Amino acid sequence: MSSPEQWTRPEPGAGPAATAAEPTPEQVIAGLRATTEGGAELTQLLNPEGERLASAHFDPYVSDIDAEALRGLYRDMVLVRRADREGNAMQRQGQLGIWVPLLGQEAAQIGSGRALRPTDMAFPSYREHGVAYTRGVDFKELLGIFRGTDHSGWDFQAHGFHPYTIVIGNQVLNATGYAMGQKFEGKVGDDDGEATIVYFGDGATSQGDVHEGFVWSAVYDAPVVFFCQNNQWAISEPTERQSRLPLYQRARGYGFPGIRVDGNDVLACLAVTRWALDECRHGNGPVLIEAFTYRMDAHTTTDDPTRYRLSDELEVWKHKDPIERVRVHLARTGGADQEFFDQVQADADAFAADLRDFCFNMPDPPPERIFANVYAEPSPVLEAQQREHLAYLAGFAEGGER
Repeated sequence: MSSPEQWTRPEPGAGPAATAAEPTPEQVIAGLRATTEGGAELTQLLNPEGERLASAHFDPYVSDIDAEALRGLYRDMVLVRRADREGNAMQRQGQLGIWVPLLGQEAAQIGSGRALRPTDMAFPSYREHGVAYTRGVDFKELLGIFRGTDHSGWDFQAHGFHPYTIVIGNQVLNATGYAMGQKFEGKVGDDDGEATIVYFGDGATSQGDVHEGFVWSAVYDAPVVFFCQNNQWAISEPTERQSRLPLYQRARGYGFPGIRVDGNDVLACLAVTRWALDECRHGNGPVLIEAFTYRMDAHTTTDDPTRYRLSDELEVWKHKDPIERVRVHLARTGGADQEFFDQVQADADAFAADLRDFCFNMPDPPPERIFANVYAEPSPVLEAQQREHLAYLAGFAEGGER
């Protein structure tokens, strides 16, 4: 497994950090590709067979995760997956305009989300339903986004969870600026320091906004964890069409550590993210995490993945399911019995049924709501537009022609 202890940061004004054994260009080209998995590159604590793997560096970061805590992580993933499947179904039934599935990425989101403290801030893209769940955001709040009636209506400061960002990569700039503010305000430097985490996909790493965020965060040692969920497909473009080398290695060019973690291993994602956040809290600057996972469903419900990927690839990744490996581990070690698994499934079904009932009975917002919260203070121009719009709509109610 890769060890952060092997990384050194350049001193201010110094050249690039040296490493003990630099690979030759031939070794790099022969041994590393963007889609290479396993070996020394991949940090893993729980393999697909449910076996616990030891890590001298990362085990201390999950020393508090006993059987009870692992059951909690398992329950989180099952509930989030069940809610995600219900979101897919409700879109097909016309209740949502679109849905963005997270199937297969539950471990990356739950593991990293549970690593955060209440004082930290998370910046999502548009697929981080699992992270939202860990931050205490009511899953019902997500439905309005995809129904077209709301845009992230939760109190983002109270939850430490920024509104969803649809523009690819833009949230990286927002997160970098927020993290710079944390440093400027003296909120980093010790165990009680704050940190920021920002989520994006492999496709976003080709966007300029992401690289600008890397540059600014490195220059200012901003306490931000760049969490890339590499699910192998940027809609229909595979990762290997975007990068010759593993994505985590891009961090080195900006002067901060990068690490690849098994994104289907909730325990490893929790440990690596805790370590990275700890680096940020103590003022050591940014970290890039590449969570190597797989998008088991379509990019969104408007996408047909059968047009660009083979079913054989999907079958291979089914054997690496993030939920199943935890279930197997708990069952083998006596950490949970069948009664527990049945109860979690029942809870997940009830959770989904509640979401479904809410969505099917969700009222349309009043027309004046579109003008609410546009500005902090009243605006005469906006108020005039609201009066004109409401008068226009009232004409239909009175039977007038428009």
